[in-house]
Amino acid sequence: MKSMLVFATLLVAGCATGSSSGNAPGETYKVLVFSKTAGFRHESIPVAVEAIRNLGARNDFAVDAVENSAAFNDANLAQYQAVVFLLTTGDVLDNAQQAAFERYIRRGNGFVGVHAASDTEYDWPWYGGLVGAYFHSHPDIQTATVRLEDRTHPSTAGLPQDWVRVDEWYNFRENPRHKVRVLARLDEATYTGGTMGDHPIAWYQNYEGGRAWYTGGGHTEASYADPLFLNHVLGGIKYAAGRIPGQP
Repeated sequence: MKSMLVFATLLVAGCATGSSSGNAPGETYKVLVFSKTAGFRHESIPVAVEAIRNLGARNDFAVDAVENSAAFNDANLAQYQAVVFLLTTGDVLDNAQQAAFERYIRRGNGFVGVHAASDTEYDWPWYGGLVGAYFHSHPDIQTATVRLEDRTHPSTAGLPQDWVRVDEWYNFRENPRHKVRVLARLDEATYTGGTMGDHPIAWYQNYEGGRAWYTGGGHTEASYADPLFLNHVLGGIKYAAGRIPGQP
């Protein structure tokens, strides 16, 4: 485990300078974790990044974690099968970087959005379509019940049908159900502050030749010590990276 963490650290340094690294023995693909913020900054970011590094070490994928948006260029992105927007906020990419990321997805690669990824890039309509819905508001952190709608997807397989957990529960500007495949919804009767009625909270879709997966969970540091939530994110990463047999 220690050697894997050292390798992950080296990968981060390489990506930050624009260089690429080969995979270590046993690592079959690479994931870029991007956590730049231009608005609210979640205190859980360091814990969340480390949790995904550890997922990679245990599940045979390499992780580069960056906050430098210069990583979004054609040459650098080409080494990754998926990019994770992890607790990003605000306007984090310039026009050239946005164009490079659009080309990356259209080449058949994947996007994973975690929590505040929906509080990101409000003036980039293409990204709004990719993430599925933009953040609108949230009540206080509290316990709520997540109702699973699809337990066949790798990100929801093994989760309880009624998943009770504590998090910061986003309301979205629009209901994405008409354009994405909903994996889970919030039961607004189980907490206070929900405003949507029908309230999707995790979903996925094919998008312009690539794959996109999003979860509204992941605000709290405790989320990244929760095996169920980590398996949820792991399944999203595997789906986005095209590592699930039978998934387009």
